[in-house]
Amino acid sequence: MKKKIVRIIVTIVVIVVSVGAIARVLSNNKKRSEEKTQIVAQTNATVSVRIDTVSRAIPDLDVIANGNFAPAQELSLAAEKSGRVVQVLADEGSYVRKGQTVATIRVDQLSVDLNNAEANYQTALSDLQRYENAFKTGGVTQQQLDQARLNVANAKAKLEQSRINLGDASIRATINGIVNKRHIEPGSVVSPGTKLFDIVNVSTLKLHVTVNEAQVPYLSIGKQVQVKASVFPDKTFSGRINFIAPKADEALNFPVEITITNNAANQLKAGMYGTAIFDFPDQSAVIMIPRTAFVGSVNSKQVFVADNGIARLKTVTPGRVVGDQVEILGGLTEGTLVITSGQINLVDGSKISILQ
Repeated sequence: MKKKIVRIIVTIVVIVVSVGAIARVLSNNKKRSEEKTQIVAQTNATVSVRIDTVSRAIPDLDVIANGNFAPAQELSLAAEKSGRVVQVLADEGSYVRKGQTVATIRVDQLSVDLNNAEANYQTALSDLQRYENAFKTGGVTQQQLDQARLNVANAKAKLEQSRINLGDASIRATINGIVNKRHIEPGSVVSPGTKLFDIVNVSTLKLHVTVNEAQVPYLSIGKQVQVKASVFPDKTFSGRINFIAPKADEALNFPVEITITNNAANQLKAGMYGTAIFDFPDQSAVIMIPRTAFVGSVNSKQVFVADNGIARLKTVTPGRVVGDQVEILGGLTEGTLVITSGQINLVDGSKISILQ
C-alpha cells in the first residue's frame, strides 16, 4: 500500500515538473518573439518614399499624330440598265472627268423604243388637234377632248422615259478622278447595280488622326497643319483642319480630319501612311507634377507631400494631363516636396524616409 502511494506521489511530482518546464519554454519563446517584434517595429517606423519638387514648366503640347490618307472622293460606278457592253472607253489608270462617257451598252432595242415613243407622241398631238377643232363645232364631247389631252400627256411621259433609257446606255463618270479598277470588258452582260468602275479622286486627300483632351482646345476649323508622308520623308505638305469631333471616342481621344491638297504629280496616294504635326506655340509656364504623385488616380485629386519627415495628405485641383505630367490649378505651390512613390503604405501623418 505504501509503495503504491509513493508511486502516485512520484508521478504527480514528475507531471508538475514537466508542466513547469513547458511553461518556462513558452515564456522564453514569447519574450524572444516580443523582442523581435520590437526590433522590427523600430526598423519599420518610417516608410521609404521618393519625392519630386513642385515647379513651373511649359507643357509640351506639340504632338505628332499618325493615320492613313483617304481620297476626298471615291465612287463605285454601277450600271443602271440591263444589256451587253459594246465599248469600254476607260482603262485602269485613266483620268476621267465628270460627265465623260466611259462605256456604252447595246442600244438597238432602246433606239426602237425611242422611235415608237416619238411616233406615238406625234400621233397623240395630231389626235388632240383634231379633237379640239371638232369640239368647236360640237363634233366631240368634253370628255373625249379631255381623254385626247390625257393621251398626249401619257405619250410625252413615255417619250421622255425612252430618252432617259437611251441616255443611260452611255455610262458616264459622275466625279473627276482616276480609274482604280475596271470590272467589265466588251461583251460583258450587265444588269442594274453591276459594278463597272472604281473611280478615285486623289487631287485632294483626307488624313484622319486623333488628339487627346489636353490638345483639342488648341485646335480650330481651318487651322493649318504640317503633314508628312512616310514614303517622302524630305517633303512637307500643307493641310487644313476641316473637322473636329464634338465627342471623344472610347479611348477618350477626339477624331480630327485634315484635308491635304495633293501636288501636281499626285504623289500622295490613298492608303499611304501619313503624319500630322500639330504645333502649339506661346504656351505659358504652369505648375506640373508627375502623374504618379496622385493617390490611386488623377480623379482622386489627392497627393501626399513631405513635411519635415511626415507625410501630409493634400487635396489638389488637377488640370490638363500632358503625357506623364499633370497640371495643378490649385492646392500646391512651387518648392513643395510631393511624394511620387510609396503612397500605398502611407496615411496622413506617417513618418517617412526619403530615398535618393
